[in-house]
Amino acid sequence: MSKLGIIIQREFVAKVRNKSFIVMTFLSPLLMVGIGFLVFFLSKKNDEKVKNIVYVDHSGVFSKDDFKDRKTVKYEDYSSMSFEEAKKKVEEGKFYGMLYIPKQDSLELLASSIEFYSGSSPSMTTIESLERKIESRLRKNKLNKLGIDLNDLKSSEFKTNIKLNNYSGEKSSKMSSWIKIGTGAISGYLLMMFVIIYGTSVMRSVIEEKTSRIIEVIVSSVKPFQLMLGKIIGNASAGLLQFLIWGIIILVLGTVASSVFGVDLVEANSSQINAEQLEAIKQSVSGEEQLFRELQKLPIFLMFVLFIFYFLGGYFLYSSVFAAVGAAVDNETDTQQFMLPIMLPLILGVYVGFATVINDPHGPISTIFSIIPLTSPIVMLMRVPFGVPWYEIAISMALLLITFVFMVWFAAKIYRVGILMYGKKPTYKDLYKWLKYKG
Repeated sequence: MSKLGIIIQREFVAKVRNKSFIVMTFLSPLLMVGIGFLVFFLSKKNDEKVKNIVYVDHSGVFSKDDFKDRKTVKYEDYSSMSFEEAKKKVEEGKFYGMLYIPKQDSLELLASSIEFYSGSSPSMTTIESLERKIESRLRKNKLNKLGIDLNDLKSSEFKTNIKLNNYSGEKSSKMSSWIKIGTGAISGYLLMMFVIIYGTSVMRSVIEEKTSRIIEVIVSSVKPFQLMLGKIIGNASAGLLQFLIWGIIILVLGTVASSVFGVDLVEANSSQINAEQLEAIKQSVSGEEQLFRELQKLPIFLMFVLFIFYFLGGYFLYSSVFAAVGAAVDNETDTQQFMLPIMLPLILGVYVGFATVINDPHGPISTIFSIIPLTSPIVMLMRVPFGVPWYEIAISMALLLITFVFMVWFAAKIYRVGILMYGKKPTYKDLYKWLKYKG
């Protein structure tokens, strides 16, 4: 086996045998799914809590039909009492709050004078629900005063759904755009997370070996370039294995969780399904069918190939820089001065992706940043689902490869000097001197 292969194997085995790696490989997905369960459980319990709300209507505009009880909200009418008397009873009782509707000369004044009293800050969802009820009633009354029939007004409303087609006649939809945005965003986010987690892992590995002086023995028989490349590939292999295990565990747990909760939800609500809810279910099923149709239209094979290329290319590019930083310093504290320049292109790529690719995937800003090597792994992955001309992909891939080779050479120059330097906090001036060193 070549020296590079031995280093890769050593790094991979050392990483996967590490107790923290094993624990986090299986614990992380359990924690993520567990947190999801906890959030779902808490939100469900919160929704089940019944809120008793008193309303005092002195305007005479509203009726009991405007404040119908729901599963989690119960209304009580204290309109026959004065404001002070109703408020005192509410404070003494176990009520969520009191809605006070005073008498006013006009609907406009009434809309701005309604108040809600509660012992603690009320839920914004509850307040927004009350505002919608009030606005609906005031609107109906206003229309009646203007002599406008509400049924005629409703019949004049239209819901427009523009059908999307390309010049070849192929049909598309707004859902297709959201799928492309979601697919690209997930790809870019995964790459950024992988680079941050495993790029810094390479840096820490170099620092540990440097501080323990083991590296002095290693470089006596291995070239610094081979050592750096072996660490990068070894850590990447362990990281990909961890990502694969995470994906399988989350998929299995998510499938089990959705099936269990799906059965529970159906059983809990089967007796309460009305015609409107049945129609919503039909639309949901229709939406799922449309989702699968739109997914089939995506260039899945091209996306997969480019994802692998940019994923590995972006990781190798940034990891070589992380390795150089690890070789230049003696401890993790000293890495802080170099971290910002490394992270800025990643942050910029994510920002450009979400700020411009989503709105205009083929615009000049999106195109330029999908070709610049330091941002192309993220931005191009977000553009690919929208369809990118082959020559732009070719230019972007070529520039990424060239930059990767240059960055490895650049990092290796720093690496071969830095791994044997101790006791001095390096500056950018020192790094420049190391690049010029020809020994």
